Amino acid sequence: MEGNIAEVGQYIGAGLAAIGSGAAAIGVGNVAGNFLSGALRNPSAAASQTATLFIGIAFAEALGIFAFLVALLLMFAV
Repeated sequence: MEGNIAEVGQYIGAGLAAIGSGAAAIGVGNVAGNFLSGALRNPSAAASQTATLFIGIAFAEALGIFAFLVALLLMFAV
């Protein structure tokens, strides 16, 4: 009986850790949306901010990858 409870705990923990992947998708959308809003307001400055856009997307996506890694570790390694 204890083994099943521990397995259920692993899956619940992995599911909670996987929420970070969804939050990363929201973060990427927020970064891209704000960039697009700023680019539409001032199109001449958009070209100089493209690198900042990609850095922001990379950081947001890295957090999602870390959350996915934690979820996999909770499911299979613990």
